[in-house]
Amino acid sequence: MVPFATVRGHGTVLHTGGGGLVPRGTRVQVFDSIFEVFLALGTLVGVVVLGYMVVKAYQYRAAADHDDGDVSRPVLGELPRGSEGGGKLFVSFGMSAIIVVSLVAWTYLTLLYVEDPGRSAADPDAIEVEVIGAQFSWTFVYPNGHRTNVLRAPAGTDVHLSVTSRDVFHNFGVPGLRVKSDAIPGQTTETWFVADEPGTYAAHCYELCGSGHSFMDTEVVIMEPDDYEAWYANTSASDGSTNASAANASGSDGPARLAATAGGVGA
Repeated sequence: MVPFATVRGHGTVLHTGGGGLVPRGTRVQVFDSIFEVFLALGTLVGVVVLGYMVVKAYQYRAAADHDDGDVSRPVLGELPRGSEGGGKLFVSFGMSAIIVVSLVAWTYLTLLYVEDPGRSAADPDAIEVEVIGAQFSWTFVYPNGHRTNVLRAPAGTDVHLSVTSRDVFHNFGVPGLRVKSDAIPGQTTETWFVADEPGTYAAHCYELCGSGHSFMDTEVVIMEPDDYEAWYANTSASDGSTNASAANASGSDGPARLAATAGGVGA
């Protein structure tokens, strides 16, 4: 576990999805692609099922001008005549199974990309921030030791988050950026995001953590890269520590010790 890291640059590394089978890009782009695929397939299946139902309802309708000899009506407890011994049923179940299994496999491969903690960690231009949850607030620790209750990051840049807690279970989530990660005492979970453009997003705790759970909110401010560079250049460790002293706090209980001994939180 490495809760702190040195700054490795703030370059633009926004990736857009290519023409491959598994979508690539920001978390928002990937989850939008998943939604569109499920929506398209769901609509297609609905049209086919409802269309087949309407055709059969018309075929077996009861009307004065309808000749029962034209169709073989199904009999309860028997396979419909003309169904080729259940062949149509077998084909429909087989096709359904292939579609469902393919969709599950495709979604799994897509989520492997989204949940890969090494995606941003291996990027030399990624920004690394530690997220510490505590009843009932969030603290963000930057590589230079600066601590703040508002997460700031540049647009179009990979942001790698190391999420932990110093008391009970929490869950850090930013719905607008499709980010969600557990905050567990004594452990660190990794996640990442890329914001397409500047703006302010709401972050919440999604794990019931006590009486103040509903108030455990904060802001994620996405800035222009130049503005972020200027802001970051004017920050420093809130307790006067350096990257070296912050790194010495790493370990199984490093985040908790550092959070407990911090002198204050900046803006």
